[in-house]
Amino acid sequence: MTQDLFREDAYLRECSATVTAMSDQGIVLDRTVFYPLGGGQAGDAGVLVLADGSELAIADTRKGKDADGKFTHDICHLPLPDQQDALSKLKPGDSVTARIDWARRHRLMRFHTTTHLLCHLVPQLVNGCSITPDYARLDFNMTEPLDKDALSAGIARLVAGAYPIEVGSITDEELDANPALIKSMSVQPPRGTGRIRTIRIGGAETLIDFQPCGGTHVANTAEIGQVAVTRIEKKSATTRRVVLGFV
Repeated sequence: MTQDLFREDAYLRECSATVTAMSDQGIVLDRTVFYPLGGGQAGDAGVLVLADGSELAIADTRKGKDADGKFTHDICHLPLPDQQDALSKLKPGDSVTARIDWARRHRLMRFHTTTHLLCHLVPQLVNGCSITPDYARLDFNMTEPLDKDALSAGIARLVAGAYPIEVGSITDEELDANPALIKSMSVQPPRGTGRIRTIRIGGAETLIDFQPCGGTHVANTAEIGQVAVTRIEKKSATTRRVVLGFV
């Protein structure tokens, strides 16, 4: 089981760790700052710094799977294909420093928080999501048209409002009693520990968004910077896609 340090502090850029396993799925560490693909957010890239100071480039991060294809609690770091020399020097039990590509991660954090602002501006269920370092998109289950300029202006207003973002949690029972907190039709919050991680934007008097989420976020909406809606697409009779980009 990999300790996921990014859940508590998305600003951690590196950590010391021990290799616990190596397989075709990737390199498993006992703890990591690397976020694995999930909830629409892309997995982190970066490097593992070996004991001799050399670096092993990590192209992607995924959740581990068991023989039945079910997700485990391991987080697998996938090396670039040309890393055989570095891989040959690594074995279970070795100590490494796991270091993410911070510039890439920070773009993901800015985009992910912006998608939560979109959920406030467009109060409809989401039936698709993709958050990459270069763009993000949300697919809303709706038939009404959306105005690109109005949404961009709404995002700019919420960014300028400098609303704090707080990581918290609720119990499974609290979520069951408030099913409307789940705004996605396609992704359900992970269960099994008895508590579900939440993201709150704004305070009690100025609540902007509150929902279960396992992704990484900035600490304040002002940190998002200039993000705008680049296009709106009608994907089907009941789906409107909103694409975000940096300005």
